[in-house]
Amino acid sequence: MQLGLLIKINLKLFIYIVFILFGAACSSEKDDYVPIAENAKLEFTIPANFPEPSYNVTLNPPTEKGFELGKKLFYDGKLASDGVISCGFCHIQDFAFTHHTHIVSHGVDGALGTRNAQPLHNMAFMKEFTWDGAAIHLDLQPIIPITAEVEMNETFSSIINKLEAQPEYVKLFAEAFEDQKINSENILKSLSQFMIMMISANSKYDKIERNEGSVFTENEAAGFELFKSKCASCHEGTLFTDQSYRNNGLPVDPQYNDIGRNRVTGLADDLHKFKVPSLRNIELTFPYMHDGRLKTLEDVLNHYSDGMVDSETLDSQLKDQNGALGIPMTADEKQQIIAFLKTLTDDDFLNDNRFSEF
Repeated sequence: MQLGLLIKINLKLFIYIVFILFGAACSSEKDDYVPIAENAKLEFTIPANFPEPSYNVTLNPPTEKGFELGKKLFYDGKLASDGVISCGFCHIQDFAFTHHTHIVSHGVDGALGTRNAQPLHNMAFMKEFTWDGAAIHLDLQPIIPITAEVEMNETFSSIINKLEAQPEYVKLFAEAFEDQKINSENILKSLSQFMIMMISANSKYDKIERNEGSVFTENEAAGFELFKSKCASCHEGTLFTDQSYRNNGLPVDPQYNDIGRNRVTGLADDLHKFKVPSLRNIELTFPYMHDGRLKTLEDVLNHYSDGMVDSETLDSQLKDQNGALGIPMTADEKQQIIAFLKTLTDDDFLNDNRFSEF
């Protein structure tokens, strides 16, 4: 059963990859578009305390028109079969582009998914995408929500027909891409141009790391030290994730019975493992975990100290030599860690009008 699901998922992605790589993707047949305006490149700046990006920006450099097109598509319900559910419906800027307060994502016609919408920031620095890593490239990631029956439930051929019927989109594609075509490749590339510019790197933590004048409070400083000893082995580096897949001891929810990374790899060792999320803007991205089961940061830390269940794939760092589960933390230590986590909130990013719908 797992192998059949794995083949189905990978086959869908493979088909789209072949379309994109060999130029056979659905596309507009119009060849008479004329660019109307200059299309200057945007500056993609790597913050001083960040690693090199995983995304090869030279292969799809963000431009003014490409970014504008990607932003318009991101907020447009035409990418869904019901004309309502846009990318921005589940990824709201005020909450670091998560589906605020929703336990799992809501799709077309009120359909419910099985996983919590992940935040969108620093995507250019990530190697794989979704909770189980089903998308191995940012250009391919939107294929999953666009075609999923419980999300946007649409096909690219239908999307292209809808966009071709809109003169504004005809103009935007002509200005954004040299081949001037409305096709799946350009749709995906424009969405990536929008997303790779979404860099969150100006939190209080970042300013302290870059010696820009900010300082931790006593509680925040104590929380940072605790974080480094108790959390940073998984949430490591300036991205606050090692981008691995781990079983963190959550009891299996029988409603979803989500097998995690195993759904992609088919490996028994990957059962109930999910991608370690970035903790940037974590103050605002509740509810937490892959299925949104935990409402607060206190709930999260309580899980790590006292709520884990054992299993064959439980991460080895969460069990000591005597078989005791969890990460020991006092109530005061938890509050100090939370104080530190709140220094990862980037108000500049959350209020950046470049990424707003209006």
